[in-house]
Amino acid sequence: MKNIAILGSTGSVGKNTLSVIRRFPDRFRVIGLSANADIKTLDGQIKEFHPLFVCLKDKGAAFKLERNLSPKVRVFSDDEGLIELIKDKRIGQFMFAISGSAAFEPLLSAIDSGKDIALANKEALVMAGPLIMRISNRARVKIIPVDSEQSAIWQCLEGQDRGRLKTIYLTASGGPFYHESGRVLKSVSVPRVLKHPRWKMGKKISVDSATLMNKGLELLETMFLFDVSRNKVKVLIHPEALVHSMVEFVDGAVLAQISVTDMRIPIQYALSYPERLNNSLPGIDFYKLRALNFEKPDILRFPCLGLAYQAAEELGTLPVVMNAANEVAVEEFLKERLKFIEIAEIVAKVMRRHKNSLNPTLNDIRSANNWARQEAYSLTRRLN
Repeated sequence: MKNIAILGSTGSVGKNTLSVIRRFPDRFRVIGLSANADIKTLDGQIKEFHPLFVCLKDKGAAFKLERNLSPKVRVFSDDEGLIELIKDKRIGQFMFAISGSAAFEPLLSAIDSGKDIALANKEALVMAGPLIMRISNRARVKIIPVDSEQSAIWQCLEGQDRGRLKTIYLTASGGPFYHESGRVLKSVSVPRVLKHPRWKMGKKISVDSATLMNKGLELLETMFLFDVSRNKVKVLIHPEALVHSMVEFVDGAVLAQISVTDMRIPIQYALSYPERLNNSLPGIDFYKLRALNFEKPDILRFPCLGLAYQAAEELGTLPVVMNAANEVAVEEFLKERLKFIEIAEIVAKVMRRHKNSLNPTLNDIRSANNWARQEAYSLTRRLN
């Protein structure tokens, strides 16, 4: 029985993780849950899974929740409470499903706890990937990727000589607007951006999927997770979204991880690794599969991916600046204070203004993150 703490349990990945655990009550036990402010969903999860402790970032919501819970359930609140929850020695593994840069400090604390981490957050690695990987290696903490693309690469590289790796092919569906004209992109609305043709995701990742910034973040995540240079990672648009990524070796052999598009598959493997457990999901019907298409991404129409290429080349504090500016720009777009095409413009301007610091410390990364957010907010206000 493995004790799991799910950080970000009310989001898409968190809910899918609970769906996996529900099928294996003899293998996994939910010991801790955390959420931002969705008290209704969290309350339902508590009643079903009976964790020993929970955390809500919103103090008011945490107070309301605590009044209705058994005194056996310990309730934490805000960022400090989450760090305290993470320290509990009964946790066997973390599922890190907190979105955005908010996962950065908790991730550092989770690594310090010495427990293995199933990681579904990419922003923290984009911010400080080299440092995080060094710290986790020193602590002998396994970081197991949960995003389907990173999980695919990890599985394809398992047991292989990484010195013989030639290329990683990182696949992308292309998002909802990949084949739309630039004219259409100038006027797309928030509801249309949030309506992904294949998946129902959180708002931030839905916008990032539409701008292709999500694939840019994954490019950097791939480099840091697998310790490869930028020139060894190629992005491919793959509309069918069945090949979750591929790796090519120096002898010309290419290994691909192919499965139906369902997050429960990589989540289940991250929890059960190195064992593979049965699931009841339908597989791919290869008799009905007529074609698998791949094409080169168009960074002229989707400049966010080009900005990520730039950050991947220069490294230092530029990735954290890019990520911070993007988070602010997406937030302002969702509030209808920016146009869709202005997201990339804000990110590019902040990156141009930044004085890059190579080999940054954690404090350098924190400072760059705060500076970039302020710059992005300032630029947005000027546009309005």
